[in-house]
Amino acid sequence: MTEAVEAQILNKSPLHNFHQRLGATMIEREGWLVPESYGDVSLEYAAVRGGGCGVLDLSDRGRILVSGTEAVQFLNGLITNDMKTLAENSWMPAAFPNVQGRLIASVRVVRLADDSRETRTAKGTNENVCPTFLIDTEAATHERVLKTIERFTLAGDFRVTDVTDQTALLSVQGKKAIDVVRMVLGDTPAELLANQAMQIAWPQQDVGNASDNADVASRVTVMGASHTGEHGFDLVVESDQIGILWEALQNAGAQPVGYSALEMLRIEAGVPRYGIDMDETNVVTEALDDAVSYTKGCYIGQEIIARIKYRGHVARHLAGVIFDQTSSVRAGAIIKSAEGMEVGRITSVTDSPLLGRTIALGYLKYAYLAPGTEVKIITTETEFKAQVIALPFLQSTVL
Repeated sequence: MTEAVEAQILNKSPLHNFHQRLGATMIEREGWLVPESYGDVSLEYAAVRGGGCGVLDLSDRGRILVSGTEAVQFLNGLITNDMKTLAENSWMPAAFPNVQGRLIASVRVVRLADDSRETRTAKGTNENVCPTFLIDTEAATHERVLKTIERFTLAGDFRVTDVTDQTALLSVQGKKAIDVVRMVLGDTPAELLANQAMQIAWPQQDVGNASDNADVASRVTVMGASHTGEHGFDLVVESDQIGILWEALQNAGAQPVGYSALEMLRIEAGVPRYGIDMDETNVVTEALDDAVSYTKGCYIGQEIIARIKYRGHVARHLAGVIFDQTSSVRAGAIIKSAEGMEVGRITSVTDSPLLGRTIALGYLKYAYLAPGTEVKIITTETEFKAQVIALPFLQSTVL
């Protein structure tokens, strides 16, 4: 396949030209061209982990709006967490399971400000709350989430709009993320805690009509969210305004960070990635305990997930593995107990600059999950000693 044909097939972020001007090396990931690095992965990593601030273009993630007076009811029947407990201007993790309780997709559900709607009945006119949710998911699961929820659009007042192409997503991560967001968006967004969200009107000078000194009010959805274990904010804005926001964040001190550095950061933070650390072969609770409510009503797959919970535990679970030193290990390597029994497999692995050694995510049988458990990682060439560690690998700085 030629580069020209490949470029036509792959999706591109609205910031693609910005990345090219910065000299980014672009790679394919889940059907998208994304920046692997802007020239020095170690500096990009250090911008986030070393006390500064990085900005990442995560526009390849899927973004779907769900609204309607029956949105809570329909979503509650499809996902693992309880939408009835999700307040306005906040978000929660959730999962879409299949009937066997296995993972279709991991998502973040943001409840934006509610609207109200008049409905007419035989007894008169009623004023009903009309909630609006933004569902954010990885590029790998975007289409399956969309297809899953679109099936219900004719069943009641439940509307679904895919806004991935009309919007873009930036993430600001690092110890100085609060300062950068304050400089660009103001004091109130910078004070958001983890799992809080808000929408603001962000007036910016229209650079296309600079002579007119016109202002353009662009709505930005701001979420307190960390992908790295550091302070973080995710920003969703209309695609035609993302370049202005990107440059404003850079001017405020945020350094562009590519996906190679993000991979190191997210493994250190113990954040699993769909298609790498989890997929449809996993029961939801093998990796996403915080995405499940055990007090809500029925949903697809609920019986299996609840049965596992109340019988005791899953047979295996995602855990951290830390090596004595840097080691040549790849995903898929077998994990054995000190006695030589196969007890798991590695899913993600990286060399941690801060810890100075190799770390990995992987699934272990329940009896071997205790932190400090000695294990051996087996490759085709050799075996490496390692220990099980509780996730995350690094102490989080998130409020």
